Amino acid sequence: MTLYFTQEHEWLDVTGDTATVGITDYAQGQLGDVVFVEVPEAGRVVVKGKEAAVVESVKAASDVYSPASGTVTEANAALAEDPALVNTAPESDGWFFKLTLSDVSELEGLMDAAAYKAWVATL
Repeated sequence: MTLYFTQEHEWLDVTGDTATVGITDYAQGQLGDVVFVEVPEAGRVVVKGKEAAVVESVKAASDVYSPASGTVTEANAALAEDPALVNTAPESDGWFFKLTLSDVSELEGLMDAAAYKAWVATL
């Protein structure tokens, strides 16, 4: 299990060629109270850097970009009933979707936890 982060505040938890994707605690804090989440359905092909999901809060609606390319294997159905999971557990139960990576080399250049924390401190 390896954890990666993007400058767009997504996280990616990778085991082998499978990854779980969500938004960071910093991102949910910037959004405020999340009221709706639209996640991609299983079977959808997502592309690194392209829109994969939408999160709406009391402040705004924001796109969530896929940190890597692949095929979605599971969407977090719990978010439909309880979108606030993104606020209360953004880096665990509030995950958005799981995917099978199509190109593991796309993980190069993503940040580890220490680099992400240092980067967020500059914002």
